[in-house]
Amino acid sequence: MGGPPQKEIIELSNAMLARADELGSALADQICRDLDFYRSNSVVTKEQVAATCAANMTYVFRSLAGEGEIDVTPAEDTGVQRAAAGIPLAAVMAAYRVGFRFMWEKTIEEARRRGIKAEVILDATSNILVAQDMFTQAMTSAYRKQLTAKMLGREEERSALVEALLFHQITDTQSLWEAADLLRLPSKGPYVVVAAEVPGVGRLGLPEIASRLDGRDIRSAWRLLPDLQVGIVFLRRPDILQALIDTLETVATTHVGISPPFDDLADTSDALRFARLAINRNSERLVAVFDESPLALAAVSAPETMARIGKNVLGQLDELPPEERRILVDTFAAWVEAGGSANDTAAKVFCHPNTVRHRLHRIEEKTGRSLTRPKDIAELCLAFEIDRRATRQPS
Repeated sequence: MGGPPQKEIIELSNAMLARADELGSALADQICRDLDFYRSNSVVTKEQVAATCAANMTYVFRSLAGEGEIDVTPAEDTGVQRAAAGIPLAAVMAAYRVGFRFMWEKTIEEARRRGIKAEVILDATSNILVAQDMFTQAMTSAYRKQLTAKMLGREEERSALVEALLFHQITDTQSLWEAADLLRLPSKGPYVVVAAEVPGVGRLGLPEIASRLDGRDIRSAWRLLPDLQVGIVFLRRPDILQALIDTLETVATTHVGISPPFDDLADTSDALRFARLAINRNSERLVAVFDESPLALAAVSAPETMARIGKNVLGQLDELPPEERRILVDTFAAWVEAGGSANDTAAKVFCHPNTVRHRLHRIEEKTGRSLTRPKDIAELCLAFEIDRRATRQPS
């Protein structure tokens, strides 16, 4: 701090050093009395505050006495400890302001008691102000570094928990509750799983989605997988789903699928499968919600079994030319939507009702099912639903 200290400053500093523990305790009393955070919280005890105050004073007065340059290690330690304890930076800064004012006042009192000249007191005051600036900067820098590391650690932990839920690695109730707490999600839904294709390994299909949802008061937790960016989203109100869809549509750069709502985090793995199935690369809209109809759920409930059923029922349609097969499939779907009316179906697919009847008869011939028997119609509806999903879904 520029040149060797004057004899009076050395004597003053040594006198203050001798009182460091006493002054640290008195300062801790003042901080815990005057500052709201320290008065109303027990995160840091008064004894810990006193120890920090005494350490800071010791280093400052040793430097004033000429015992080396100012060592800001105590300030850095304070920043790390307070960030780790979750104490707001504003509260720590307030304590530092109180502390250095207290140090300055006590130093002036001691100097006057000793009859030290005014210009010497001014030099000591200047040095204390320099120390205050250096200590405050060191504490703030260390605090922010620790806070960043803490936040990154939490995000890594949250991300790992999301993956554990997605792949059914957490199943017991207690662990599920703990996972929900760490993810900042309620222990019961409804939730949905969102799955977005990624434009490349390590790249996001939904950039900044967590912060955007936070801005709309929608709680979520996310994990980036090699092929998907996946999130668990809490639907605290029925209208949240639409708000979620609106937000996804504003940020999506790839196709996105949303699962049906579910209430138990133990079902997250199944919901991920539904979200994957909802991804529709053939659609112009990037965001798609899985169809919750019983038929759709049945079509994907047991993939291997359903695939075998679809093959058994529709297998002979594969013998047809692709364009003819597509026309028959589209006609059947329109006929179901039209409630079995040939006339209404004809209007949907732009042909004559007799053409519709001919196409439906071709389906009966190729599948061995009759469109006059409810059981056969149910089998065909399921088989065509399986076929539709298998055709549009990525492998």
